[in-house]
Formats: sequence, structure tokens, C-alpha cells
Amino acid sequence: MESLLNSILTFRNARDWKQFHTPENLAKSISIEAAELLEHFQWDGDYDLNELSDELADVLIYAFLMAEAIGVDIERVMLNKLEKNKSRFPVEAVKGNSGKYTRVD
Repeated sequence: MESLLNSILTFRNARDWKQFHTPENLAKSISIEAAELLEHFQWDGDYDLNELSDELADVLIYAFLMAEAIGVDIERVMLNKLEKNKSRFPVEAVKGNSGKYTRVD
């Protein structure tokens, strides 16, 4: 993951874009790119895998940049969140159930 982040930062820094990468701007960019990802499913399930992959990459790149901008280790926070989700969604209670988590018994 560190190598990937370094590649993203090298790309950004070579273009002097860090000055524009405030947490607010990055949050907006994540949302915009996520909407572009969703747009591929707007009317039907047919999508171009290459285009979808590009949109997914845009979302992830901005997420990595957000983590760097706010000073968090993205790998650590993702692993921590997975641990929280293990407690929040125990396999015995949720396996095969797509219902809202507050309704899981």
C-alpha cells in the first residue's frame, strides 16, 4: 500500500496540486467520482469494465489523498474499521442477510 500511495503522491506533487487538495476539496472530489461510478448503473446493468475500473480508481486515488491530507494511515484505519465491523456484524447474525444492520437480531 505504501508503494501505491507513493506513486499517487509523486504524480500529484509533480503537478503541484497539493495546494488544491484540502480535505474539503478531496471530499467533494470523492463524492463526484463516486457519482460518476454510479452513473454506469443508472439505467441498466450493462457497463464497460474499463470505464468502470477507471472511475473506481479515481474514487480510490482521492480516498488515498484524503487519508494523506488528514494524516491518517489508510491501511491502519481500514483494518481498524474491519475489526469494528466484525463486532458490529457478527457472522452468526448477518450471514446471508442484507437487511439494515439495526434490524439484525
